[in-house]
Amino acid sequence: MRSIALTNQKGGVGKTTSVANLGACLALLERKVLMIDVDPQANLSIHYGVDIYGDRKSLYDLMIGEAKVEEILCRTNFENLDLIPSNINLAGAEIEMVGVVGRETILKEALDHIMERYDYVLVDCPPSLGLLTLNALTTVREVVIPVQTEFFALQGMSKLIDTIRLVRRRLNPDLQVTGIVACMYDGRTRLAQEVRANIEQYFPDKLYKSMIRKNIKLAESPSHGKPISSYDRNSLGCKDYMALAREVIAQEAVLRRAAMPAAPSDSAPQEGKQTSVAGGNG
Repeated sequence: MRSIALTNQKGGVGKTTSVANLGACLALLERKVLMIDVDPQANLSIHYGVDIYGDRKSLYDLMIGEAKVEEILCRTNFENLDLIPSNINLAGAEIEMVGVVGRETILKEALDHIMERYDYVLVDCPPSLGLLTLNALTTVREVVIPVQTEFFALQGMSKLIDTIRLVRRRLNPDLQVTGIVACMYDGRTRLAQEVRANIEQYFPDKLYKSMIRKNIKLAESPSHGKPISSYDRNSLGCKDYMALAREVIAQEAVLRRAAMPAAPSDSAPQEGKQTSVAGGNG
């Protein structure tokens, strides 16, 4: 199981669009996917046709202890694709949780028992580095950072990276940045090309080769309650997110090898032979 938070404290960079469409494309490629909407704006939930103004329980109720995850889990209309929805009430959760012991891990504890049912858990984070994002970062093992290929793309990135390092040091030692995805890319402009080059310079080996190009169909699909793979499979948006999904899947083998313990070295002492190490056993 891979758990990935898509986060960037800068708004409008493609976090929700990427969760909605990467999730759908992974599901099409026969991965079982859970999407979690941790943004009080609930755009991911709206994208999949959830009535966020009705009486149905949401992530807010889960985080304040008034619902179990099974009560709020939504089966979408798409095979292999589930959703935990949000609503505007979640905006008050940060205040309500201020005095709660272990408030940084409330989401992790609530979801622990269901996450292994999925191949991928994708978390849509709010455009901030507050308590909700902190809960997302303690719940997952990976971070993917969507960036818009514009002049201010790297603004604030150092603060985000510092936050990720702090969470890894204090709360979640398994957390790592496994990718950066360039969104709203227009390769015809010199600015977009220069921004892409800057990202590669500052974050070598992190930028996905798949670029999400500007595409009107991506903007239209949420109003129809569909991911791009269902709304227009022939669009550039669908082709780009399918390419990204395949690239993400290709990481599985790399991450699996990285997680394996190192094989014993040929120079390791053989059993039964005595060795001496100057300065002790270290």
